[in-house]
Amino acid sequence: MEDTPVVIWCGGKGTRLREETEYKPKPMVEIGGNPILWHIMKIYSHYGFRNFVLALGYKGNLIRDYFANYDLMNSDVTLRLGSKERVEPHNGHDERDWNVTLVDTGQEAMTGARLKRVQKYVGNDTFMATYGDAVTDENIKTLFDFHKKQLKQKRIATVSGIRPPSRFGELQLDGDVVVSFIEKPKLNAWVNGGFFVLEPDVFDYIDDSESCVFEKKPLEKLAHDRKLSIYKHEGFWHSMDTYKDALDLNELWARNAPWKIW
Repeated sequence: MEDTPVVIWCGGKGTRLREETEYKPKPMVEIGGNPILWHIMKIYSHYGFRNFVLALGYKGNLIRDYFANYDLMNSDVTLRLGSKERVEPHNGHDERDWNVTLVDTGQEAMTGARLKRVQKYVGNDTFMATYGDAVTDENIKTLFDFHKKQLKQKRIATVSGIRPPSRFGELQLDGDVVVSFIEKPKLNAWVNGGFFVLEPDVFDYIDDSESCVFEKKPLEKLAHDRKLSIYKHEGFWHSMDTYKDALDLNELWARNAPWKIW
């Protein structure tokens, strides 16, 4: 299981979070002093998935720098200076078994194109994929096992479905009288929660053109062919789409973050 690749889309510009993403890629926006990307990877790592493939784009060099200097920034270190410099980290962090492949997938590529461009790093077995901007308390191992059972029905892709709260209060009426008010009720419809388990056959549905959006023709065709299954997650899920989302996630972290399962 440790060898199962986890592709994380890290290339978007995060235009609705411009207060932060003008200077950094969206996955590097911090929650509690660490990038949201780190939180996502910690969730996967907790369940034994530690082989990460990061599809870089906008300001991707900042993500490269973060991991290139990870030991230096997260450990006590001894530096030996001279003609042959050497860095010796000490008792620093818990991420020493992470394998992180950083792939430049282009500045303007959409999600389908980015996925296609990391294909050679994924291999020929089941892999996982997610966005670099959402956290959850979902059991990733259970999601993975659910997908494996779906293979018996020749379903080659699984997406976690969520029912996030509405941004607006729901009014229940009796004529012109409001008889009930529910603040931020859950939506009735299931929506894309962004945690995928995929088979290599999925690449047959994707092309390399920069305009290929994974959530459009590829997923639509997979659904049409009845090869896409849903794993229903009723628990916590929160994306970071806006500056307010970033503030909300930091407030949750300061109290008791539901996704902190490590």
